[in-house]
Amino acid sequence: MRNPSPCTSPPRTSPPPGRTGRPRSAAADAAILAATRDALVELGWSKLTMGDVSARAGVAKTTLYRRWAGKSELVVDAVAELFDALELPDRGSLEADIEYVVLQFAQLLRRPEARTALMAVVAESTRDEALRGRIRSAIVDRQKRLVVLGRERAQERGELPYEEDEALSGLATDLIFDVIAGTVVHRALVSCEPVDELWVSAFTSLLMHGLRGAASA
Repeated sequence: MRNPSPCTSPPRTSPPPGRTGRPRSAAADAAILAATRDALVELGWSKLTMGDVSARAGVAKTTLYRRWAGKSELVVDAVAELFDALELPDRGSLEADIEYVVLQFAQLLRRPEARTALMAVVAESTRDEALRGRIRSAIVDRQKRLVVLGRERAQERGELPYEEDEALSGLATDLIFDVIAGTVVHRALVSCEPVDELWVSAFTSLLMHGLRGAASA
């Protein structure tokens, strides 16, 4: 019998019933998430506390705990908010779309709050299965929207064929996302090498070669 993967998703559970009471304030949430990123850059993961965040955001600590169960969930959502700002405008070709989003992603990773927060939650998730699941749902799964959108546009332009097999289509989305995100994160945060236009052009050409080869296979 195979051992389960350390990255196996935790069992899905039904969401808790909605809470009653005052509605959440979008402005308060934004202030809390911004304060979380600032505190993380200044203090680091080990020293960051919910009290630090509440003081910086100007809200009661009970307000934080009504929204997030603990520091891990809060930091993941603070990172996710940054990644949700990524977009994929139509640049006229799949290659141009990829180059744009890779440069945009690299620019995001150059921000101290994004770099520090992402590295912190990834490191902590190696010991916390629930945190890995939250990273997948709040960051990874949400950002796969960019791959889905890019492939749909490429198919409409005739650059890539349509796929009738949903399982294979989903696998292709996962692979493209993993290749782009994994390569850029490794380049920017592990190797600490520049993700400039020359590198992005070479990387995109290599990726396009693989996509075209897979499409013709």
